[in-house]
Amino acid sequence: MSDIPQLLLDSLSPQTRKKAEHSLEAYSRQPAFVLHLLRLILDATQNTAVRLAASVYLKNTVKLGWLQDDEYPISVSDKEALKPQLVPAMIALSGTNEKLIRAQIAESVSLIAELDFPERWPDLIDQLVQSLSSNDFNVNLGVLETAHSIFRSWRSQARSDAFWSIIKLVHSKFLPPYFRLFELTISRLLPSPDRLLAQTMAVLMELFYDLTCQDLAPEFEDGHEIFFAAETGYFMRLLEWNPSELQTDPEEPTPSIPSKIRTGVLEIAELYVKLYPEMLARSQSVGTFVKKVWELVGGGKRLGIAYDQLVSQSLRFISTSIRSGAYRDIFQSRDTIQGLIAGVVVPNLSLRTHDVEGFEDTPLEYIRGELQVSEVSTPRQAAADVVNALVGVGQESEIATTAVAFEWISRALTGAAQGGEDAWKNKDAAVYLFEAVATRSGTLTQGVTATNPNVDIVQWFAENIYRDLQVGAGGVHPVLQVDAIRYLYTFRYQLTKEQLVSVLPLLSSRLESHDVVVYTYAAVALDRILSMRVGGSTTLMFSSTDVQPFALQLLNILFTKIEAQSSPERVAENDFLMRCVTRVILTAKQGLGEGYVNVLQRLVSILRVIARNPSNPNFDQYIFESISALIRFIGAAVPDSITVFEPALFPPFTEILQGDIDQYIPYVFQILAQMLTLHRGVPADYRALLPFLLTPTIWAQKGSIPGLVALLRAFLARDAAAMVEANQHTSVLGIVQQRLVPSKANDGWGFELLQSVILHVPLNTLQPYFRQIIVTLLTRMQQNKTNSYVYYFVYFLLYMLAVNVNGLTPDYLIQTVDEIQPGLWSQIVSNFVVPQAALLTVKDRKVAAVGLTRLLTQSNLSLKEPNMKAWPVLLDQLVVLFREPKAFAAAEDAGTGVTDIDLEEQAVGYQAAYSKLAAAATPPPDLVAYVGNVRSYVAGQFTRLLGTEPDVKTLVEQADQSQLRPFLSSLGVSG
Repeated sequence: MSDIPQLLLDSLSPQTRKKAEHSLEAYSRQPAFVLHLLRLILDATQNTAVRLAASVYLKNTVKLGWLQDDEYPISVSDKEALKPQLVPAMIALSGTNEKLIRAQIAESVSLIAELDFPERWPDLIDQLVQSLSSNDFNVNLGVLETAHSIFRSWRSQARSDAFWSIIKLVHSKFLPPYFRLFELTISRLLPSPDRLLAQTMAVLMELFYDLTCQDLAPEFEDGHEIFFAAETGYFMRLLEWNPSELQTDPEEPTPSIPSKIRTGVLEIAELYVKLYPEMLARSQSVGTFVKKVWELVGGGKRLGIAYDQLVSQSLRFISTSIRSGAYRDIFQSRDTIQGLIAGVVVPNLSLRTHDVEGFEDTPLEYIRGELQVSEVSTPRQAAADVVNALVGVGQESEIATTAVAFEWISRALTGAAQGGEDAWKNKDAAVYLFEAVATRSGTLTQGVTATNPNVDIVQWFAENIYRDLQVGAGGVHPVLQVDAIRYLYTFRYQLTKEQLVSVLPLLSSRLESHDVVVYTYAAVALDRILSMRVGGSTTLMFSSTDVQPFALQLLNILFTKIEAQSSPERVAENDFLMRCVTRVILTAKQGLGEGYVNVLQRLVSILRVIARNPSNPNFDQYIFESISALIRFIGAAVPDSITVFEPALFPPFTEILQGDIDQYIPYVFQILAQMLTLHRGVPADYRALLPFLLTPTIWAQKGSIPGLVALLRAFLARDAAAMVEANQHTSVLGIVQQRLVPSKANDGWGFELLQSVILHVPLNTLQPYFRQIIVTLLTRMQQNKTNSYVYYFVYFLLYMLAVNVNGLTPDYLIQTVDEIQPGLWSQIVSNFVVPQAALLTVKDRKVAAVGLTRLLTQSNLSLKEPNMKAWPVLLDQLVVLFREPKAFAAAEDAGTGVTDIDLEEQAVGYQAAYSKLAAAATPPPDLVAYVGNVRSYVAGQFTRLLGTEPDVKTLVEQADQSQLRPFLSSLGVSG
């Protein structure tokens, strides 16, 4: 392993990265690799870049290999050797120049703690506590950062009994030393400002939030006054603490440490307003907090950008306090509302020089900041949120807030009308304030969902917005054009379809702007408008007919903007544009039939450029989604269009596979499967690819597995005979048994592939392997059972019982299982099939019902001991499947419509799990279509059975008659 330092350096260079990563991956499977990495990290004689790269690689190795069912798990001996060394490593990395390395080790500790603490790492908290020092605050800082990396996940964790046990354990061990260190730190910090002590206090504030975000330990309740007392509490003193020695340039974006501490205090205060208002009432501290916030940001102040986090959090505290409804006496009067809007809101609404520079110099970052609605992150957004809170808290407040806000809006519009250099800034502030006061509630996917009844959205648009959207380049400041577009985007659900249709051409024209923010915002608005639903339903408001007249023009403009960039990274930089491309294709559907060839060519051209250096997973997701959507809709509408798609796509796909561009390979397999399904047979180009698909190495990339499974299933459905002739079906079985079924992450894909094998490969060909298939499935059940695996296993058994495969009868399956061990089938039915049947989802119930019916009515072995004991219980489970009135509607309708494709909430990213192409998904086929109507089929089978096997009536009588008799009666079966 002596060459690992050089390999780590090589992994940082695009030219040598791929080769170095392959070598490092090979080393990572050797014993003691993680321990060797840790020694490298701690070796101060090594290059800093090597140590940092090693710390990142250690973290990633832990993330991908700590669980035993991971692809390449770290050995138990290596894990047990690594854990005791991590906290001492954190302490050894306490130097100020080792902060980045220390952060990676802290993340490794956090990842391991999430899985092993406390059961398999019981002394972790003891190690942390014992490492705290009364003198060495470099060590303390490292320990506290590690603790924060472990506990911060509590902020979003769901409550459970097991989680409460962990919290109580941590509180019992960590809180006493934590309180002592807090007291020691503040006692030294306030009289004598020191950077290291201030950094320690900042992390102590983060930990206070971590340790109280779920529930208050008695220690926090007992010490509440120490922290929250209205005049003398630690938090009030820290809010006033801003020593000149630690202040930074107010016009630089990095906040000072005192500013971070004060922000942390207000985050905790906001948390208490939400979760523990009775504690704040006990100390009567909310009024004092409001007073402190006013001193910080009120009275018309406009602080520098270094204070943005502090200002935003101050205003979030105000908004949360207003929304809580517990402090109406503070916020409900018109004078207070007037003071808040005049002294806090209006000063923070207008754009600063820094904001305008961001608009011009870093446009995409500016847009992402504007669209970041999951949390209020800028002073401007926080100021608007204060207005939203005042509007939403009650009718009286809403009326007063509207009146006060409109006074300021009118004043700003008058100033804008008078002209001058800053006239556009006045109007921008007016628009932003109007949007805030007009909004009651909203969501990410729908924009504003409820508006203030005291304002007229459409009239204000006509009087103040429409012209800015209409004028050409140079006729109005770009910021005002963005305001106009944002207005449409925000209030889209308050406008009728006709009104939206009338402004779509204007949005299209704004796509041609030379300003990045303007044309990108136009793309965002078009995407969201075209994805609108009718009345909260799943029906899209805009159809192919609506967009067909201008769809190709839109795509041409979007492609031109993307293609104008100079490098692969710049081409892929603006994912908003490619997302809009995807949306236009999804909406236009078959309406692109006349121009799809050019659309495909341009997509392929862009793909070949960005493949030289993949850099933006969002852009990549959308370009492959666009290609997939084009194939989906044009392939179904234009005869022989596959002869256009394949020649265009095979060359870049071959380059991707040969170049081992692992970010793109999962997409390629999905689209190849999609194209293969458009053929009746298997063309030679696809058949030549099959040996490559069956090599073990291609299955090592987890993200590729779903696409590979889809591709092999397409091969089996079209050319199983040729695969059998080439003995390739045995390779498929090997993949299922050796790589997919044993893996918790991939067992579901293994069952899907196995179902296709059962359906398409003749049973006489499978017979030599059938018993071993069952053994493999049962071995996994015995050694590494999970709830999802039990579900897959039971469904697979019912699937084999249900499908119409020559020779695959219920008795064949029972006999095969009982050959493994006599009476084994009876045990499987009792222990797994019976308990699981009632849990089957609606989409799986038709197969289950048919499988159970065939087992009950077409199996001689089921009517003999020991299987006969389970017969009445299985009948009860069949009745359970029919309990829902529409139990089989979804299955019987499958394939009749187009799969709903929605990008709104789709998460994308390289290898996070599986980058699914929504457009490549197909409605699942009806695997038991031969039965027709399920109820009629069941009725017929039971009528036949009761007529030919009169002894079965004894078994029928042992079932639950209160459920069975109404069921049989509903089927018209007399029994």
